[in-house]
Amino acid sequence: MRGSRMNPGDRRTRSTMSIVIVMSLCCFFYILGAWQKSGTGRGDSIALRVTKETDCTILPNLHFETHHSLGGVNPLVMTDKVFEPCHIRYSDYTPCQDQNRAMTFPRENMNYRERHCPAETEKLRCLIPAPKGYVTPFPWPKSRDCVPYANAPYKNLTVEKAVQNWVQFEGDVFRFPGGGTMFPNGANAYIDELASVIPFTDGTIRTALDTGCGVASWGAYLMDRNVLTMSFAPRDSHEAQVQFALERGVPAVIGVLGTIKLPYPSGSFDMAHCSRCLISWKSNDAMYMFEVDRVLRPGGYWILSGPPINWKSNHQAWKRSQEDLEAEQNVIEKIAEMLCWDKIHEKGDTVIWRKKADSNECHNKDGRPSKMCKIQDADDVWYKKMEGCITPFPEEAQLRKFPERLFAAPPRILQGRTPGVTEEIFEEDNKLWKKYVSTYKRINKLIGSSRYRNIMDMNAGLGSFAAIIDSPISWVVNVVPTISEKNTLGIIYERGLIGIYHDWCEAFSTYPRTYDLIHANGLFSLYQNKCNMEDILLEMDRILRPEGAVILRDNVEVLNKVRRTVMGMRWKSKLLDHEDGPHIPEKILIHTGTFSE
Repeated sequence: MRGSRMNPGDRRTRSTMSIVIVMSLCCFFYILGAWQKSGTGRGDSIALRVTKETDCTILPNLHFETHHSLGGVNPLVMTDKVFEPCHIRYSDYTPCQDQNRAMTFPRENMNYRERHCPAETEKLRCLIPAPKGYVTPFPWPKSRDCVPYANAPYKNLTVEKAVQNWVQFEGDVFRFPGGGTMFPNGANAYIDELASVIPFTDGTIRTALDTGCGVASWGAYLMDRNVLTMSFAPRDSHEAQVQFALERGVPAVIGVLGTIKLPYPSGSFDMAHCSRCLISWKSNDAMYMFEVDRVLRPGGYWILSGPPINWKSNHQAWKRSQEDLEAEQNVIEKIAEMLCWDKIHEKGDTVIWRKKADSNECHNKDGRPSKMCKIQDADDVWYKKMEGCITPFPEEAQLRKFPERLFAAPPRILQGRTPGVTEEIFEEDNKLWKKYVSTYKRINKLIGSSRYRNIMDMNAGLGSFAAIIDSPISWVVNVVPTISEKNTLGIIYERGLIGIYHDWCEAFSTYPRTYDLIHANGLFSLYQNKCNMEDILLEMDRILRPEGAVILRDNVEVLNKVRRTVMGMRWKSKLLDHEDGPHIPEKILIHTGTFSE
């Protein structure tokens, strides 16, 4: 133990060394500090620059809106690209239904009238201009009857359909008397006849499909009966018919029964309609009737007016032989029986069939199982080939009548047919969107007024935005992107709302300037790394009316990227905080357009 003790001499030596080390360090740091203060040291120049740049003086041009944006422009996000207007010849450009491109595709089965979108190198990356003299459309319901000529300056229909009461040109407006080829006395009188068989008044019939809709007068007048109609017609020689429908304030898209399935889920519609729609129902083993059956709800109605019905009286006017027309009607009758449709009405040129409510039980009889489709998902329809077979439809819970069905849990949720969506999630979604729509109405006082008639929700989810907005003076087309994690469009239809599948990497099937208000929740986050955000924004600009409004809800980082692009599109955008405060990363971007843009 004695050998481990330190002697007094050692302790004095260590103490002396410690004093020398401390004094040396003090001298070193004194000299270093003097050198830095002289300005010759690099460390000092950096420190001085940082000190200057972090001065605590509040600059006069700072404005503490969300992320320090000023007057709708974020000074930290500068656009590096300005989008110029396209040539005026593109004022009615529909990218995926371009006439010149269409003529390069086969005419067989209307293939050339289907969607054929431009290649990446062919896309127009400019702003679609409005025609000269474009004005704000008339508010509903005046818009149903009158459309400014300048907004759709095409007179062909006034000549081709002059005797059929479709449309008339008077002064500087088009007038729509409500007539149609098969209802010269007006759509209302025609619907009254249908109402003698179909229960329009008790909320049973809410959603309808009009194939080959013309200017959509049938759908326009059904709105008086609280029925929402998805109308479609091809972009063909009757130019602007779908454009007229949308200018009137009636839901419509460019579309055709061709070779691919309609962009709607199975069992969507309470009623389907063809009034001289010139669809060859017997073609391809009646494949188009099978497709109508797919989208028709059990218990739903199919109305056929015009050829070949009442062929004995009309064959000469239609310039077709009695034998051909009789054969066509016989095929239709035979296929309707196979589909388990009951003929419940035939008078004059109109026949009404009703799909059996227990159609699955019917299909299991008389060898019909051999005609059933062998498919995994009847709602997987985007660019899928149409089939000449019967689509099975699960036996569903009782569907409520409208308007009760708007907020009642839909059968697809109650039966667990939409994975990841429960009744509790549905209820919470409704509560959330009540809060969000209340915010939107505070931001934009025109929401809920007659100013916004045509509304689009680009990423509709469960359709709660549209359900809260629901009003007799507006309608919402609910778009469910094809890349969505959950396919919710069937739920949306069961709520008594309308919608469509779409992939936003492509252009929408509509004319320019057809929507007054566009809403999108989480759309750009969904499409990150899927396609060019610039293309989606240019498409929004194409289909938005010049004085229309946009509401985007998304992550702040994503919305700042959006603002970088829309500045070059001359949008007047503003970024606002989430309802629950500035610390929530989700924000709201708003834009309201003007004619002066």
